[in-house]
Amino acid sequence: MRPRLLDLFCCEGGCSEGYFRAGFDVTGVDIEPQPRYQFEFVQGDALEYVAAHGHEFDAIAASPPCQYYAAVTAWRGRQEDHPDLVGATRDALNATGLPYVIENVPEAPVRPDFLLCGSMFGLPIRRHRVFEVNWQPAYLVPSCHHKRTDLAFEHKSERAYADALGCDWMSARGGRQAIPPAYTEFIGRQLIEQLGERAA
Repeated sequence: MRPRLLDLFCCEGGCSEGYFRAGFDVTGVDIEPQPRYQFEFVQGDALEYVAAHGHEFDAIAASPPCQYYAAVTAWRGRQEDHPDLVGATRDALNATGLPYVIENVPEAPVRPDFLLCGSMFGLPIRRHRVFEVNWQPAYLVPSCHHKRTDLAFEHKSERAYADALGCDWMSARGGRQAIPPAYTEFIGRQLIEQLGERAA
């Protein structure tokens, strides 16, 4: 039987797809409807849902909104327009006692147990993201090796984001916010190993 993973703030499911490829059955939760999401989906408040149902899963992943922390938000002077949810999310995940993964932008207050980039996985896009885990990573992180030909955001169409990430089911807007499934497949395979060790 595949272990169950709860993906909070799932949006259109970039992270979920990676965890599914790694071997999880995934349920996503998001406050907004997500008609393009490919797995079991619950529309609702992520933190309320994990408090009520987190114990039903084997592991939890969360991608709280990144806009509050992103450099571009500070540059625009609009930080107060976005929620600051990393601390509340960490508290909610710790309360479950389950293995977890928190993803966000490098500027966020997330411990960089993994710092991943598209170039590590042969993708034509950088999209640096950090991942905090409450378990011991098993593999060395691949090296970052950007090329001048990497996708330049300002010179590509909106559709190019989703395609470059390997998220061809997504809308253009979803692709601009998504995490490449390759990132969470890499992390998810290690998380599967952790679960196996805990069960042994």
